Amino acid sequence: MRASTAPPGSWALRDPQVAAAISLLHEDPARPWTVEELAQRVGVSRATLSRRFTHLVGEPPLAYLTRWRLELAGRRLRDTADALPAVARSVGYTSVSAFSRAFTRQWGTPPSRHRTGHHPP
Repeated sequence: MRASTAPPGSWALRDPQVAAAISLLHEDPARPWTVEELAQRVGVSRATLSRRFTHLVGEPPLAYLTRWRLELAGRRLRDTADALPAVARSVGYTSVSAFSRAFTRQWGTPPSRHRTGHHPP
């Protein structure tokens, strides 16, 4: 698994379907994506997209999406005073509790504590 939260390197972006899938995920992270929908949108089978994405990015498409969503949420918590439900919705979570659990798993701290360690500009 990739350790960085940076976007995939150019090696992943050289594959047109993987690059297109990453672009779709980045353009609309709150969308309830499925691998099937992503694969249809980029013109390959689910199995092909999953295999190539995992090989080039280091994790499956939906794991990447989860990590990307939580990275965006972390930034929003640091940089804004937006309420937790708004932050959760903005990254595709309909339940604040599900968002909080995922966030805590990713960052090792709950969203409220993550925010208190940073002050909005």
